[in-house]
Amino acid sequence: MIKVRSRFLLVWVFVLLSVRSIANDSTRHVLTKDDFINIVKQYHPIARQADLQVARAKANVQQSRGAFDPEIGAMLDRKAFDGKLYYSYFKPELTIPTWYGIDIKAGVEEIVGGRVSSESTLGQTSYIGIKVPANQLLFDKRRAALRQAQALQQQTAEERKLAVNNLLYDGLAAYWNWVEKYCSYKIISSAVSVGEERVRFVKLEFEQGLRPAIDTIEAITQLQTFYFQENAALLAFRNAGIELSNFLWLENNSPVEWSDLILPDTTDFDQVAGIIPDLNALLSAVDEHPKLKSINYKMDILTIERKLKAQSLMPKMSLSGNILSKGYNYPQELNLPLLENNHKVGFSFAMPLFLRDARGAYSAAKLKIFETDLDRSNTRLQIENKTRSYYNELLALMQQLNIMTSMSTNIIKLYQGERLKFETGESSLFLLNARQSKVLETAQKLIELKAKWQKAYVSLLWSSATLY
Repeated sequence: MIKVRSRFLLVWVFVLLSVRSIANDSTRHVLTKDDFINIVKQYHPIARQADLQVARAKANVQQSRGAFDPEIGAMLDRKAFDGKLYYSYFKPELTIPTWYGIDIKAGVEEIVGGRVSSESTLGQTSYIGIKVPANQLLFDKRRAALRQAQALQQQTAEERKLAVNNLLYDGLAAYWNWVEKYCSYKIISSAVSVGEERVRFVKLEFEQGLRPAIDTIEAITQLQTFYFQENAALLAFRNAGIELSNFLWLENNSPVEWSDLILPDTTDFDQVAGIIPDLNALLSAVDEHPKLKSINYKMDILTIERKLKAQSLMPKMSLSGNILSKGYNYPQELNLPLLENNHKVGFSFAMPLFLRDARGAYSAAKLKIFETDLDRSNTRLQIENKTRSYYNELLALMQQLNIMTSMSTNIIKLYQGERLKFETGESSLFLLNARQSKVLETAQKLIELKAKWQKAYVSLLWSSATLY
């Protein structure tokens, strides 16, 4: 009888002191935190969509570079009627855009016919020249589009980090909730096993005349309570697993088929990390936060837009010039008579009198920059305050964990003392069950605190954007 009682006590104390995952069962699979994070990063649709956004931004940069691609073209316009060749214009041309807005052109002309326009030159001629938009030498739409596309590519990369950071925040919250429900279920399941052994023990003592019949009812009632809690805990564990499966996808873009045979690794959960990131280090690195960097790149895009709008305040001037040559052969040296007699020049000028459209667009661009700057200041403050808030919560939960751990130890000692009094006939089964229920309640609260600590730790990393 003493061996039975000792065994009963050791099993119960062992269950309440630690919770371990089920081992040595080849039919069950353990999902660790690191494995979960890797799966989410690689296969979750949101993470893949973020990668696609980065690829799309890279494609936009390539598209913007196309504005500087050389272009070759040709024009043929020919008319023949009633046996007569009226005209034939054949003009192939090569255009090379440059970074500073100057276009270099080279081409040939072959004009024949009896009714060509008077300003056209019959025969074969060739030319090389440039076109200079004088008001766009410092900046133009082509350069603005490319620089904005490059800034947008960098902004998209930061937004990808934000998307993955937010995704992992939600995913890890679901993961630790799943671990919490599993540990609670294991506690209750172990309590059921202990309760069943107690019922057998009390019945044995009743049969031997050492206990009254009412004690058997007391033991059975306690066991029924554990059965009820075990059912509720199992339901919560299964539902938490289903919620977690929302974050688990396969390489072929199909969701993982969830199974109750997938179990968590409780090592990190039981051994709560005691090292908390330094708050000053987190706050000093706030400028590297992807959200702030994304706003900075947005500011760059708006600054480029403002610079482009400033160009519209200037007069529109364009200068073009071609050096002409008879035939398709250019002279080896360019001399002054050639430049004086064989050239074609052009100049254009235009300017709105009131510049209302240009001034309005420029003012709107400046207001957008000011608005974005306000958003950046507000975002920075929110990030800093969230980091401080989660840091304080983490410290408070660490203190609560220490208190609850000590309380759990003391309550187990009270239970052990009540158990000894019960064995010597100085206590009742009712008081022993009450002590047992208090031990179980404290163990469950300790599990809840561990889950809160893990979630708060994830929240701290999320606020500082270090999850990705």
